[in-house]
Amino acid sequence: MGTILSLSPTSQKTTIVVDGPEPNDKSLKKHSVLESALSLKRFVTNSARRNIGKKVNPDPQQLNNENLKTAQHLSPNRESVPVPTVPSQNPPLTPSQSGKKVISVQKQPSNLSLVSPRRVIVQASTGELLLCLGEFFCRRCCKIKGLNSNDIIIWFRNVDRTLLLQGWQDQGFITPASLVFVYLICRETVTDNVCDRGELQGIFLSCLYMAYSYMGNEISYPITPFMVEGNRETFWDLALGIIDNISDKMLEINIDPHVFTEVFQELKGEGETKEAKGSDLDR
Repeated sequence: MGTILSLSPTSQKTTIVVDGPEPNDKSLKKHSVLESALSLKRFVTNSARRNIGKKVNPDPQQLNNENLKTAQHLSPNRESVPVPTVPSQNPPLTPSQSGKKVISVQKQPSNLSLVSPRRVIVQASTGELLLCLGEFFCRRCCKIKGLNSNDIIIWFRNVDRTLLLQGWQDQGFITPASLVFVYLICRETVTDNVCDRGELQGIFLSCLYMAYSYMGNEISYPITPFMVEGNRETFWDLALGIIDNISDKMLEINIDPHVFTEVFQELKGEGETKEAKGSDLDR
């Protein structure tokens, strides 16, 4: 006869039969029980190995088919719902694509047009700006009786002609750009407190000297054409005062075209103001 043990490690009942002597001998009985336990251990271990061996990564295509069948079985009369699928492996890259990532971008038409900033154009001849400069002095130095714009123009042209005749310059200095620069210096230097004609001429010639020295075609100029009655101390005091007061503005108008345009418009406006007054008087 043998010893019979009934064990259920899984859902199915398993019967293990161990051959041996009768259960009268205690030592043999213990030996049979030990062998049964060992047999049970081997059975459980082998079952676990078989189960682990079955856990293999599923085929992506098989999962996709199973998901699709499940969705169709659950909702046969409804609209199809996208079933999440397992992505397959990417196709191999061609040799031309292995080193670079090519992106194709289609340019879309735009309804927005680029608008360039507004450009301000100021036009004036040299003669017009000379008259505008003279009008500025007539309004600023209203205390000087009998002063007109031609006086300023004559002082200016005399200096330029003298420098040309003496060989200090090869071409005339009077241009629209130089007139704008001269106007800037005179605007910041000449005040309405000037009431003497000779004093105004000395201040104006000092302003001309600074303009010639800054914008002229030559490196240096003689001071004689720019002086009145040989008063050197007054001349240099005025010149140094101009340097101290408006040197930053002289640099700014030279490097910033917007500042130059603003001063240009202001100078031209000096002549337009006279025309407006004349039209009012004609009415």
